[in-house]
Amino acid sequence: MNANAAPFSTTLTRLLACRHPIICAGMGGPARAELAAAVSKAGGFGLLGMVRESAATIKQEIAAVRAATDQPFGVNLIPGGTKPELLDAELDACLRARVPAMCFFWDVFPDVIERAKQGGALVLYQVGSLDDALEAERAGADAIIAQGVEAGGHVRGNVGLLTLLPEIASRVRVPVVASGGIANGAGLAAALALGAAGVHCGTAFLATHESYAHEYHKQRIVDASAGDTVHTDIYAINWPAGSPVRVLANSVTDEVRDHPFGNDPYSLPGEVIAEDEWGPIPKYSTVSPLRSTTGELEKMALYAGQSSALVHARESAEEVIQRILSEAVGTLDRLQAQRLPAPIRRRAQETD
Repeated sequence: MNANAAPFSTTLTRLLACRHPIICAGMGGPARAELAAAVSKAGGFGLLGMVRESAATIKQEIAAVRAATDQPFGVNLIPGGTKPELLDAELDACLRARVPAMCFFWDVFPDVIERAKQGGALVLYQVGSLDDALEAERAGADAIIAQGVEAGGHVRGNVGLLTLLPEIASRVRVPVVASGGIANGAGLAAALALGAAGVHCGTAFLATHESYAHEYHKQRIVDASAGDTVHTDIYAINWPAGSPVRVLANSVTDEVRDHPFGNDPYSLPGEVIAEDEWGPIPKYSTVSPLRSTTGELEKMALYAGQSSALVHARESAEEVIQRILSEAVGTLDRLQAQRLPAPIRRRAQETD
């Protein structure tokens, strides 16, 4: 069986008109045109991470994706983390450009869903609870991304994916996408078994060649082991205080080891620790290190999910997709073999 085999044609691939049920998370900063285009070109579904970007930048990035591929893609925005005037301009830029899909996260904004739908875009909504999933579906979302607490970056809920995914999949009628802790084919196979129509991966693509993340951040992910991430609210500058994230452990998370939650970085002494193309970056900022960043990178928000323990090498986006697919096929084949009667299974193994 090859990586383009029929089992991976799902309600999600039919909805998004892509070949493989693998979405690259719209990570603000790292998920620019180069990464989104590479994922879509390889048969997955790329998302541009455009949170708090100007309309002009969004227009430019959309054009860059289209210059690189004719495959469908989407744009990720965070209504709850963006000032209303800027959000309005961002949405206008996306809908004027006729992007195929919009992905939203954090609080559910029914009016934003309605506006995107009226503009002709499909709507994917990432949630961390059943209640938010039901609200997003009622408001018209075409697919729900169920984010488990294992996920990297901003983490909406507090429930593990193994429980959250089947809970949501059993209650909504639209396709459900699994997010959090998935970076290999076994994860894709497990997600499908739990009711998902595909997977939404951030960490696996964060370390790719096409990601705009800094080389230091990418290497920290590759070097990470199980247990190296921290769930905390210490990184919140640019977001409301108390917004949890999952990052790789560093000197900043060590400072709050005894109280990872209940922090208010807005009340702590300000200190500039780095700079990038947008300007100075204060300590506790939600900005992660990018290719253009200089300074004390170790102190920055090094976003990573628990799946960082499964990322062992620097790959291209296409290699990540093909690896996940081939591993998933192998996983399903092994499971099928285990269902055969013992004598037949032994004969099958003897001929391998």
